[in-house]
Amino acid sequence: MAKILVTGAAGFIGFHLVHRLLDRGDEVLGLDNLNDYYDPKLKEDRLAQLTRKPGFSFVNCDLADRKSIAELFEEQALRKVVNLGAQAGVRYSLTNPNAYISSNIVGFMNILEGCRHSHIEHLVYASSSSVYGANTRMPFSIHDNVDHPVSLYAATKKANELMAHTYSHLYGLPTTGLRFFTVYGPWGRPDMAAFIFVRKILAGEPIEVFNYGKMRRDFTFVSDIVEGVIRVLDNVAKKNVEWDGANPDPGTSLAPYRLYNIGNHSPVELLHMIEVLEACLGKKAEKKMMPLQLGDVPETFADVDDLVRDVNFKPSTSIEDGLAQFVEWYRGYYGV
Repeated sequence: MAKILVTGAAGFIGFHLVHRLLDRGDEVLGLDNLNDYYDPKLKEDRLAQLTRKPGFSFVNCDLADRKSIAELFEEQALRKVVNLGAQAGVRYSLTNPNAYISSNIVGFMNILEGCRHSHIEHLVYASSSSVYGANTRMPFSIHDNVDHPVSLYAATKKANELMAHTYSHLYGLPTTGLRFFTVYGPWGRPDMAAFIFVRKILAGEPIEVFNYGKMRRDFTFVSDIVEGVIRVLDNVAKKNVEWDGANPDPGTSLAPYRLYNIGNHSPVELLHMIEVLEACLGKKAEKKMMPLQLGDVPETFADVDDLVRDVNFKPSTSIEDGLAQFVEWYRGYYGV
């Protein structure tokens, strides 16, 4: 069986996705550069779990390394690709913009070229709810225009969607972009709210609550994200024969190109999320109320109708169940 390439395999979502693919019998080649954007030990511990499973192989490589990525595609018998490798984080993009161009633009270009020349059956790649930017019409729909990003991170994810469409149009490469909404869960990223809040609450430190707690997020549990990715991966993008250039639909195309939201379609106010964490931890948080931070949006809310229609799935894990699982993992992993 030809392999599935998963980039960002030692990352949060990549780790969970590879687990699921291996458990169902796929052969997976994982790629990651194990950088120090956050604690590399967490990435190494995820990777150590994966390397114990049959069917998994790993290469330490940077997506921006054009020569190495080209050689990888030439040497490996790859069938499908899931590109989760990217420089993540809205706030980090305000201070380290070049990291986003290198990984998210140059790196994605290298993946597209590899897929093109290797005649990959389907490229699925991580986009982000951040692409909705200044949009305020809720819920966010893939059929809405997203030309007003408010962070460089969001701009690079929008650029990925445009680059993918170009390759779908020019070379017939089936591509599907997945706009993830605020993913959380066991083995999560230390720069995300749930992780930061749990660490600080347990340490007795104040937590920064942006937009004075009036933020609303479509928190999506990682197992729901992975289920959505797998169903989309198995459902190769096809042309929309009814697409009309006089009234262009942003979410589909005459090319084999698709976009989907994967979100819990149930936004939760940040203060409620903190209350749930406090209940899970049995400890109250000391809150430091802060204004909305530059680059952030006040609310996210996913319209998942297309996902339901095309792959018969919508996320459903409640914030109460999801955070309980996250806290249980956190306590176990860090021995708290």
